[in-house]
Amino acid sequence: QVQLVESGGGLVQAGGSLRLSCAASGIIFSFNAMGWFRQTPGKEREFAAVITWSGGSTYYADSVKGRFTISRDYAKNTVYLQMNSLKPEDTAVYYCAAVRGAYSGTYYPESVYDYWGQGTQVTVSS
Repeated sequence: QVQLVESGGGLVQAGGSLRLSCAASGIIFSFNAMGWFRQTPGKEREFAAVITWSGGSTYYADSVKGRFTISRDYAKNTVYLQMNSLKPEDTAVYYCAAVRGAYSGTYYPESVYDYWGQGTQVTVSS
């Protein structure tokens, strides 16, 4: 069984920072990549960032590029999302997700991901 558990969400003022964590347990060696998505009420879940588990390559949505940084810690089986210069439009539930097995396509669609966390709320006040 694979479990992804997010933490680190909360309330922050515009311009502030938060760091989200996603701790993974289970068959970690099968992971190809881990990413972060976000969702606001009434909207589809959207891609934010992804990091490949072995090579450490990173990809970002244009909306967060230059402000968010995704990283991983092998020893702790954890992925982080450092969010700086937060804006009210960053308010959302943030989900951690993982891709299993061999994969070489685009990481943007949520259908690519096999495992999901329960989500953590991030609220940015103006």
